[in-house]
Amino acid sequence: MRPSTIRCTLDLELLERITARRAELDELEEQLAKQLAEVRAERDELAIAEPVLERMNEQLAAQRASSAPTPGQVGGQAVMLVPLRTPNTEEAALPPDYQRILAAVRQAAGPVMARQVGEVLGVDVSVRGKLEPLRGKLVRLADHGWLRKLPHGRFSTLL
Repeated sequence: MRPSTIRCTLDLELLERITARRAELDELEEQLAKQLAEVRAERDELAIAEPVLERMNEQLAAQRASSAPTPGQVGGQAVMLVPLRTPNTEEAALPPDYQRILAAVRQAAGPVMARQVGEVLGVDVSVRGKLEPLRGKLVRLADHGWLRKLPHGRFSTLL
C-alpha cells in the first residue's frame, strides 16, 4: 500500500471513531439532561412540600390545643374536665393523669380494682385517703365512656 492510501485509511478510521464517540457522548448528554430535569423537578416539589407541611403542623397543633382539656371550676378550685368519649375524641384529649390510669387498666390481664391500678401507678394503696381520689377518677372515666365499670367495683377497658 502506498503511504497516501494508508494515511487515508487511518483518517477514515479516526473519523469513524470520532463519530462513534460523539454519538456516545450525545447519548450520555441526553441521559444526564433527563436526570437533571428529574432532580430539578423533585427539588421543586420538595420546596413546595416543606411550607405546606409546616402549615399543616401548625394547624394540627392549633387543633390539639383547642381540643385539649380545659380547667374548670368546682368549689372555687381548678379541676380538669374529662370529655365524654365519642368516636372523634382521642385519648390525648384526656388529662395526663387520666391517660396513665387508662393505660394501667389496659395493661392489666382483666378487670381490675382501684387498688391494683394504684399499685401500678405507684400510689400508696394502704392509705385510704390516697386511694379514694383514684377510685373517683376511675368512676369518672367510666361515667364518661372511657372505661366500663363492672359489679363489685372492678373496671375494664371497653375493647
